Amino acid sequence: MKHFHVISFTKFKRWLLISGLAFLTAFVIWIGNNGIVSIFSNDNPVALSKGNANEPNIALTFNISWGEERVHEILDKLSHHQVQATFFVSGEWAERHPSILEKISEGDHELGMLGYRYTSYLEQELDQVRRDLAYADEIFNKLGYEDITLLRPPHGHFNEEILSLAKDMNYQVIHWNINTNDWENPGKQAIIDKTMKDTNKGDIILMHASDSAKQTADALDTILPGLKNKGFHFVPMTELINQAHAEAKLVE
Repeated sequence: MKHFHVISFTKFKRWLLISGLAFLTAFVIWIGNNGIVSIFSNDNPVALSKGNANEPNIALTFNISWGEERVHEILDKLSHHQVQATFFVSGEWAERHPSILEKISEGDHELGMLGYRYTSYLEQELDQVRRDLAYADEIFNKLGYEDITLLRPPHGHFNEEILSLAKDMNYQVIHWNINTNDWENPGKQAIIDKTMKDTNKGDIILMHASDSAKQTADALDTILPGLKNKGFHFVPMTELINQAHAEAKLVE
């Protein structure tokens, strides 16, 4: 006689639910312990969007793709409050404003690139993106900045193909997890409130130093000392990356 083992469908569903919850719980615990957030992982190239959540360091980043007025005031605020930031600039902007680029570097701020033209990489063929990055690299080299390895794709738009290309060209893609939306000029207090409320350990803050960001500099007078008073330390992106990598190796 043949024997058949019948599993109750209700019990099977219950088992699936329990297994799923166990996996989710383990994942949340891993995120909490690791404290590092990346986009598109599974051993594939990633974009860093947060550093080590166990350390008080944070990275303040600015995008610049056009204009030359607002950046000076922002640099003055950073100098006054003794804060180091990371500036992501397009090659086209750098080519037009080499003296401002020099001022950024002289302020001990770190440089990253936004490619050459500030056009979404998702709207271009991969070969176009490759040429854009290669030309941006050529421009920065001519200007004397030969060691730029940080890349923020224009508008923050990317996919796994873009990440793989960036890795092949020796770039580390940097995203963010705190978007102040300062370019929309929502009001100085709105920028302050969002930044002060949402910032946590290891965060990467996105601001803009293009001329469209008319309220950012004034907001910094409150944000910079305010975040320091909360125990956060401003560090360049490279330092935040190194801490994230060290933590990842420790977990492995």
